[in-house]
Amino acid sequence: MRFFTPIFAVTTVLSASVAHAAAPIEATLYRNPQCGCCDEYAKHLEANGFEVTLKDTTDLSQIKKMAGVPEQLAGCHTMSVENYVVEGLVPLDTLNRLLEEKPEIRGISLPGMPTGVPGMPGPKSGPLNIYVISNDAPEVYATE
Repeated sequence: MRFFTPIFAVTTVLSASVAHAAAPIEATLYRNPQCGCCDEYAKHLEANGFEVTLKDTTDLSQIKKMAGVPEQLAGCHTMSVENYVVEGLVPLDTLNRLLEEKPEIRGISLPGMPTGVPGMPGPKSGPLNIYVISNDAPEVYATE
C-alpha cells in the first residue's frame, strides 16, 4: 500500500493543477451595443480561456475617462481583467503576457481599430504597437 501513496499524492496534485489551469479568466468588456468587432473579440477571448461579460453603454468615453485611458490611446472598447485596463483589440499573446508578468501598470492599449487583429477582418497592415496606459507619454509595451 505504501507504494501507491506517492502516486496518489502526485495524481491529486496534478488533477488540482489541471482544474486550476482550466478556470476561466474573468473579464468585463464595456462596448457600444452596435459594435460587431467587440462581439468577435469577446468570442475570440472566450475560445481561449476567458469568461467575458459584455456591458453595453452609450457613454464609452466616460468609461474610458474613469479608467484613465488617454484620448490618443482610445480603442473601440474598454475591458477590465485582473485589475488591469485593456483598451481596444489587444492580441491574445500580449494580453496573456500582461497577465503572466503582472507589471505595475494601469493597463495596455491597442489604439483605434486596426485590421488583421481579433475582431477586425482583413490583412494586418504591419507591426502594431501596444502601449502602456499611464499618465506619462505613451510607452510601447509590445509590438505584434
